[in-house]
Amino acid sequence: MMSRTTGFHLQDEVEHISQAIQDILTTPIGSRLMRRNYGSLLPQLISTPFNDVNRMQLFAATATALIQWEDRINLESIAIEFVEQGKFVIELGLTLANNNQKESLSIPLNFGAIA
Repeated sequence: MMSRTTGFHLQDEVEHISQAIQDILTTPIGSRLMRRNYGSLLPQLISTPFNDVNRMQLFAATATALIQWEDRINLESIAIEFVEQGKFVIELGLTLANNNQKESLSIPLNFGAIA
């Protein structure tokens, strides 16, 4: 398991899961050639106003993508924090499927040309 940003070995499975979740949520559906269904609707929703209706759509898109693409976790809670235009932090409460260990992950999401 290698870090996609540093190239170094990831320390544990939780770091690998966190990296995979970030990839799933930031990949637009239809953008992968051999896996057209891979990804989430978050990139499409991210430019909408951050109101209650769109916030619920962000929750639903997050849950749907993670349930479909990350079978190493059981999702328990989602919180989304707006940082600035194109930047969000997803707070996830989850249980690892292989050992029932509870984890809390804070995953920064950057969309578009924003670094």
